[in-house]
Amino acid sequence: MQSIHSQLEDKILSLKKGAIVFVSDFAEFGTAENVKKVLLRLEKKQLLVRLAHGIYLYPKIDKELGILYPSTESIAEAIAKRDKIRIIPTGIYALQQLGISTQIPMNVIYLTDGAPRKIKVGKRTITFKKTAPKNLAIKNKVLSNIVQGLKELGKENITDEVKQKINQALEKVPVEILKEEILNAPVWVRNEVLSLNN
Repeated sequence: MQSIHSQLEDKILSLKKGAIVFVSDFAEFGTAENVKKVLLRLEKKQLLVRLAHGIYLYPKIDKELGILYPSTESIAEAIAKRDKIRIIPTGIYALQQLGISTQIPMNVIYLTDGAPRKIKVGKRTITFKKTAPKNLAIKNKVLSNIVQGLKELGKENITDEVKQKINQALEKVPVEILKEEILNAPVWVRNEVLSLNN
């Protein structure tokens, strides 16, 4: 009978480097308490890196750069997948994804249909803010970023440069998806996007 430690270690070693793992991923091996203890030991052994409470990384290590940490987005998406919730980035982060803002926010806020909470990852903070389901109705990631980005900027701050960036992003959105999903955006945002797309 393999010990919980070696079973858990074998499972981690079978993963792809760069994988994000949670205590709940190892529920089959024992109680949450026991799994936590083993993960702590594996962290001391430097097999894992602790990203936040209950969240670990099976790290990819670069000869020159050392540990390659996942992006805030990868961590947020891994949490969303685990909790079976939907998330979309808001404001500044959406603008940065579109190349409209060069600011990389340390505190990334996502709208979610799951529980609201804050997760501290090193110096970064991921905040999940509860929102109405209609705000999550746009499933296309690029279009969702465009809508959230425009809402962040406000109608009066849409410059020609912003329009150009949004036009470039819209090229990645299939026309039928755009026509269907943009109906979930506020009217002024919808009009703005559709006028650009003509």
